[in-house]
Amino acid sequence: MPLTLYPAIDLKDGKCVRLRRGEMDQATVYADDPAAQARAWQDAGFTWLHVVDLNGAFAGRPVNDEAVRAILAAIRIPVQLGGGIRDMAGIETWLTAGISRVILGSAAAKNPALVHDACRAFPGRVAVGIDARDGRVATEGWAETSTLTARDLALRFEDAGVAAIIYTDISRDGMLSGVNAAQTVALARHVTTPVIASGGVGGLDDLVSLKQTAAGTGVAGVVVGRALYDGRIDPAVALAVLSS
Repeated sequence: MPLTLYPAIDLKDGKCVRLRRGEMDQATVYADDPAAQARAWQDAGFTWLHVVDLNGAFAGRPVNDEAVRAILAAIRIPVQLGGGIRDMAGIETWLTAGISRVILGSAAAKNPALVHDACRAFPGRVAVGIDARDGRVATEGWAETSTLTARDLALRFEDAGVAAIIYTDISRDGMLSGVNAAQTVALARHVTTPVIASGGVGGLDDLVSLKQTAAGTGVAGVVVGRALYDGRIDPAVALAVLSS
């Protein structure tokens, strides 16, 4: 089964950055113009874009609105957006603005009813972001870690109609140490919702390994950030590998 590759644009103070393990003071700036970067990923052949408002995730409300809207104006491919989206008004605002799929992270952990309501109101356009540290769900821009396990949270939404679960292993995010394929696949085997892997991809070998490990499971895609920006992964080669 082909896997969709989602290039990541993480927004901090209006710029494209990559963090290490979610630490805001460990940000590397890769581009000052998010819209231009989005166009570059579109031109490289990607069919989706993964965007996170990092400031928004910490603030609990959208912060990088201007940059997100500039991205939407610059490209034609669909965009999934997370970070600071905590209520129906925010969900509706972004879907109306042109976002194809909103990602509910902290809101999903703290207000599961919102996910169910949003999925009913906007079928196929709501995803859940599950960010885990040692298997436990982290919220508020990863600043807080709950006692809830990633699997238990995912199972809460089995009947909600969630479009996808984006599963991030925080300990590997931005570290280029390899995606946590084992935990991602284990999660995918326990839910019917498609799972998108995130965090730790360091090179083409990681993508090949994930594709092999995930064969026959519900893993549907993978988010890649630093490895693309650093040139460790050639977009054309990666797309060819995952589409076969």
